[in-house]
Amino acid sequence: MIVVTGVSGALGGSILAGLRAVEGIGEGMEVAGASSSGDGERVRHADFDRPETLEEAFAGAKVLVFVSAGYAEDDVVLARHGAVVGAAADAGVEHVIYTSLAGSGDRLTIALAHRWTEARLAGAPFDVTVLRNGLYAEIAAGLALAGLPDAVESGVFAAPLGTGRVSVVAREDLAAVAVRVAAEAWRDVVAGGERRHAGRTYELEGLDAVGGHDLAAIVAEALGRPVTYAAVPLGAVRPALAGMEPYQAGHTISTYANVVAGLLEARGSDLPAFVESPRPVRDLIAAAVNQAAEGLSAEAAAG
Repeated sequence: MIVVTGVSGALGGSILAGLRAVEGIGEGMEVAGASSSGDGERVRHADFDRPETLEEAFAGAKVLVFVSAGYAEDDVVLARHGAVVGAAADAGVEHVIYTSLAGSGDRLTIALAHRWTEARLAGAPFDVTVLRNGLYAEIAAGLALAGLPDAVESGVFAAPLGTGRVSVVAREDLAAVAVRVAAEAWRDVVAGGERRHAGRTYELEGLDAVGGHDLAAIVAEALGRPVTYAAVPLGAVRPALAGMEPYQAGHTISTYANVVAGLLEARGSDLPAFVESPRPVRDLIAAAVNQAAEGLSAEAAAG
């Protein structure tokens, strides 16, 4: 059996659906989803904040796809991830596949929990594969959408990116990699031979990077008129983050600062080894911006 955690989220849900769609994976293979909102029947109940739920959720699993627990204070994430590692060992899982953070993100504040988890997994009594996922294209799309209304009014797209760029990747491509690795890991465990992904770390960086000028160009194309890019100082962004949880604001500023410093542009990626034709991230960003621009035009016409 393969168990996938976090299936109520976009990445985990896509991995679960992808594994269930794999044909000819092998006789007797089952795929189960696990989530804190699971009902125990259709989806196993696995609450990372309640470690007592995890061993039962992982029961019978030969392969565990461990989707990171997401945003929280570092000590909370460490406790969650430590509980998962311990429960997987106690449940007799043979191979854990962990969705981590790409190497270009080493200086991000969110990196601490990922690298700590990788170290804990390395000392566990099962095989491990680390999928170091790049930042999602949705992050860049969100920046473009945030600056769209002002660009409509002023023709200026403002964002706190300086002259830096960030490599982004389609979440669907990351899910596809996880599906392939999990399916192959399960086959290897069942066959009892060489485990091709055991002890491997794959850097799944995006193949394209975008910055403020790139996003301004995408916005301009959506609006059908010129738009210029204006870099916003980091200090000017902080008041807009006041409504966030403190750790979320910190992670957001950290991301902007790393882009400004030119540290989030990838230098290489293992993605093409798994995905023959990665989705063009600029097309994904443009699709989101075009849809939002059409909505703004419709509102203006109605008003």
